[in-house]
Amino acid sequence: MAEIILVENDIKSFQKPMEAEMESPLKHFERELIKIRTGRAHTSMIEDIPVVVYGQDPIPLKGLGIVSAPDARLLTVQPWDSSVIADIEKAIAASGLGVSPANDGKTIRFRLPEMSSDRREELVKMLHKKLEECRVAIRNVRKDFKNLITDAKKDKKVSENFHNRLADVLQEITDAYIGKVEAMAKKKEVELATV
Repeated sequence: MAEIILVENDIKSFQKPMEAEMESPLKHFERELIKIRTGRAHTSMIEDIPVVVYGQDPIPLKGLGIVSAPDARLLTVQPWDSSVIADIEKAIAASGLGVSPANDGKTIRFRLPEMSSDRREELVKMLHKKLEECRVAIRNVRKDFKNLITDAKKDKKVSENFHNRLADVLQEITDAYIGKVEAMAKKKEVELATV
């Protein structure tokens, strides 16, 4: 969190950095929503899967080769180094996508299954889990800012009145961001149900 200087009766100097901090979990949630498939193959579903290769730290799949979606239910990975195909297949299998990769020695292909009602339920559960993670991240930002204004009041840098106004603004903005992510999740849930 950036250094914030509270100035009596200047709510904007508090509100702007707080909104900037809350944007981070919101943007992350947007990226996570893209990865939850609704019926069409999309490279973002797999490109960030961590793959352990060469005995080093995990590397995102997109850093190991060309990831593409040639048709609506097919994803392919063409690694630059064919010796890592087994590592990539293992990472994809462990990712929870529910697919079995196949390779021809140069390219890994996997067809996404038709969406069954069980799979839809799994994806909705995954969506709810990611939504809760986002809510927690937003609440953690709220907690950090709440601590900041409480410390400022305790150190007599702001008055009791201004502290209360900041606390109200903090709660309003928190509620607004949680409302945004819940609306995004609801929209995704409708997409999952109608595909």
